[in-house]
Amino acid sequence: MSRILVMGGAGYIGSHTVKHLLDNGYEVVVADNLIYGHREAVDPRASFIRADLLDAASLEQVFTQYPVEAVIHFAAFAYVGESVTAPEKYYFNNVVGTVNLLHAMLAHGVKKIVFSSTCATYGEPCYTPIDEKHPQNPINPYGRTKLMIEQIFADYERAYGLQHIALRYFNAAGAAADGTIGESHSPETHLIPLVLQAIRGEREQINVFGTDYDTPDGTCIRDYIHVEDLALAHRLAVEKIGAYNGCINLGTGVGTSVKEIIRAVQAVSGKTCPVHYAARRAGDPAQLFADNKLAKEILGWQPGYTDIQDIIRTAWNWEQNRRY
Repeated sequence: MSRILVMGGAGYIGSHTVKHLLDNGYEVVVADNLIYGHREAVDPRASFIRADLLDAASLEQVFTQYPVEAVIHFAAFAYVGESVTAPEKYYFNNVVGTVNLLHAMLAHGVKKIVFSSTCATYGEPCYTPIDEKHPQNPINPYGRTKLMIEQIFADYERAYGLQHIALRYFNAAGAAADGTIGESHSPETHLIPLVLQAIRGEREQINVFGTDYDTPDGTCIRDYIHVEDLALAHRLAVEKIGAYNGCINLGTGVGTSVKEIIRAVQAVSGKTCPVHYAARRAGDPAQLFADNKLAKEILGWQPGYTDIQDIIRTAWNWEQNRRY
């Protein structure tokens, strides 16, 4: 049985990946500083250790106490707006922290890593659907930190033989089908939970920024991928490391507009969402959706959730029975 270290395994996508790995016969160690993660989200079958990317001693303890074969790295700060106002926080945690992690890995002979990257490395799209050959020109510090880390991996591959796959995913959504774990951010910035919370009366309204985009209904279009499909892709990537090194997009390949999301949430919940239409936000591209051919070809991956209402249904179940 392989033992995998999941850095940031108490977070949204990390916790779902931990559950998926355990369900598929892996032994899992979760390391998290719990700044944004939730201890309650960590599957009790996993080993847990509190550690921070910026604390070299805690990383040393992780690798000394738990010999592992590979690392899945989710531990990053990920609020785009905050990255603009506090870039030092993002460059230290995301970039310096990842270098610290790689240092500890190599010191303990671990040379396999799957990285949680993002479509934010592409910046404003030149064309859609976006494939892996699309130019990378991130427009915020968050996206730039992820791109830097991808470049660091390539350098470490050449110098030290690091084997790596960076998964650039689009809009993560949904919750575990069994309702045990789900999305819980503070502050919450993702559209689907914001709409669900507005429907439940936990927010006054949902703000829709821009209705005059060059899209069929005038609102932004994004590619929403279920968190369990992301978890599956991370396991497949662990199993393919070495046979392939590089970056892979994760998305459904289908775009859904903001208005379509609101209508779908209303259909699933049977309730009406209070909506306020506002002016565009700076830096919001009209359309972002993935070309996922490489994920299918390299990983043998296929998204199981292709209907947006099915994705929302799992999120709605979670919001009604939230555990943390």
